[in-house]
Amino acid sequence: MYLPKTLFFQDDGQIPNSSLPLLYYQQVVDSNGDKAARWLENTFAANGWTNSWRWGVYDFHHYHSNTHEVLGVFQGSALILLGGEKGEKVKVKAGDVIIIPAGVGHKCLSHSPNFTVVGAYPEGKSPDLLKGQAGERPQADQNIAKVPMPASDPILGNKGGLVEIWKK
Repeated sequence: MYLPKTLFFQDDGQIPNSSLPLLYYQQVVDSNGDKAARWLENTFAANGWTNSWRWGVYDFHHYHSNTHEVLGVFQGSALILLGGEKGEKVKVKAGDVIIIPAGVGHKCLSHSPNFTVVGAYPEGKSPDLLKGQAGERPQADQNIAKVPMPASDPILGNKGGLVEIWKK
């Protein structure tokens, strides 16, 4: 069973972040490229995380106020800044998965030429895109407070991971 690292981020005034920890699974997939992407898509979908896409991570601070997000790296590597400007830099590589609670900022600082992720959302929610700009809050805070707890972890299903760690 995979045990994720937990990373906590405080509200920094622009990025609300969350009382829920970001979960960082390392080396969940032992392959890369299209085979790993398909495995991630299928595993996420089997656990109720759908509306998937393949791409990179924006190079500006952003967060989603209406849904949690999972990112599975299937190719390359990147340095991601999590939690806003005063957050934590994390090096991710093919095989890693991060589960980002609603409100937690993320930004790609640098990446290999082939860096690509599969992203998905609980119950296929369509995410909004907020950048920590003036006027976003308090509506963003109200949205975040209404985001339901996912029924399952995108990797471990209903036994383990966020199901246990994110208990309120």
